[in-house]
Amino acid sequence: MDRTSLDTTKRFEAARPAKRFTVRLPELKLSVLLSALSYVLPPAVAILSAVLVWQVLVEVRNVPTYIVPAPFDVFKRLWSDFGFFAGQGMVTLAEAMSGFVIGCFVALMLAVFMAHSRYLERSLLPLAILVKVTPVIAVAPLFVIWFGFGVMPKILIAALITFFPTLVNGITGFRSVDQGALDFLRSLKASQREIFFKLRFPSALPYLFAAFRVSIPLSVIGAVVGEWFSADRGLGSVIIVANSNLDTITLFGAVFTLAFLGIGLTILVSVLEKKVLFWHESSISDKMGR
Repeated sequence: MDRTSLDTTKRFEAARPAKRFTVRLPELKLSVLLSALSYVLPPAVAILSAVLVWQVLVEVRNVPTYIVPAPFDVFKRLWSDFGFFAGQGMVTLAEAMSGFVIGCFVALMLAVFMAHSRYLERSLLPLAILVKVTPVIAVAPLFVIWFGFGVMPKILIAALITFFPTLVNGITGFRSVDQGALDFLRSLKASQREIFFKLRFPSALPYLFAAFRVSIPLSVIGAVVGEWFSADRGLGSVIIVANSNLDTITLFGAVFTLAFLGIGLTILVSVLEKKVLFWHESSISDKMGR
């Protein structure tokens, strides 16, 4: 082959598009499956171990059912009346989520203003602490008197119990900005609105998701406390009625349903956090650690 032909061949090969490295579908499915197992398997093993220990202790010590039922009996009750527990759980879930949204919205609005004003923070934070330290069990009957026996007292109690963690983390998050980035935006004559949406709000997201992980199970607790005082539906009402009848199997079935709701909501927030905060160092370190 002469030199001209050799140069032409090299140019032709150089002009070819580079080979694309594609991920095969089976490999992608396997990666997703392994990632899911890494999250699900450890807590599943821990829960299964606790249930087995519980079952063995109840059988060995012959504990009466009206004191502590065997977990397998509780699972049988859940399976046989799945529709009943699911329906009551959805009532509690709707009340809890409504209260969670209202409590977080009010807390974030106040956090925005308090993060920009030390005077406003000094004025309102003691009131927020007063709300925090007031026992919910003492406020619940008052809400029933003021707002009746409908869903409003449950929603407000759930909102009340989720308010403080979101407020405190919101104030901290909105103030935890990079000073260099803040000075740069100010040098560009950025408005307070632009600084908030471009810098303060993204910087506060890790703090807000941390508050949501704490607040969302608390909202379920608040809804249940409200149902203890003024409800004929919901898991709180099921617990009260079962306790009155010494029906511990149904009582534990309602508790297990509440635990499932709390765990599911917490996992949902964690997954959403990893999707939204893929750029944050916490998500990057988790990926490197796996």
